[in-house]
Amino acid sequence: MSEKKVSLLEGFKAFLTRGNVIDLAVAVVIGAAFTQIVNAFVKGVINPLVGAFGTKDLESYSSCLKGPCVTDPKTGEATEGIRILWGSVLSAALGFLITAAVVYFLLVLPMAKYLARRAAMQAAKDGVQETLEVSELEVLKEIRDALVSQRGGGAGEAPGRDPGRSHDQ
Repeated sequence: MSEKKVSLLEGFKAFLTRGNVIDLAVAVVIGAAFTQIVNAFVKGVINPLVGAFGTKDLESYSSCLKGPCVTDPKTGEATEGIRILWGSVLSAALGFLITAAVVYFLLVLPMAKYLARRAAMQAAKDGVQETLEVSELEVLKEIRDALVSQRGGGAGEAPGRDPGRSHDQ
């Protein structure tokens, strides 16, 4: 029973010390920091700009679904009616779109171009290698043919014998 626990712990330790897990943890931390920057940009720049075309900040836009919506001025919570805060949903959607665009254009697209270039270089290198192998094979065939023709051109004749002389002479 203790052997199984030790092997589980060793397996877990090996899992944690692999490079992929550490890279993933770093990516999550960087992603969280980046999300804070994007959220601050959306709340500090985008929301006021959208609000400038309307009458208030983007997150303040809402609709009343049922009954008159009455909000407590001290807490900001609805005391009567059902309020739908569609402005905050739109703000979150804009934050997501900005984050997705930055990740795509600054990380995914350049990495895809780099990997495509690397694959093309590898394919060209493999093509050159294949051409060299084919040309080496052709050279070896030519050497074989030249040796056969020097011997007298026939596969059934012994090497070093003159084809014009018969065995009786």
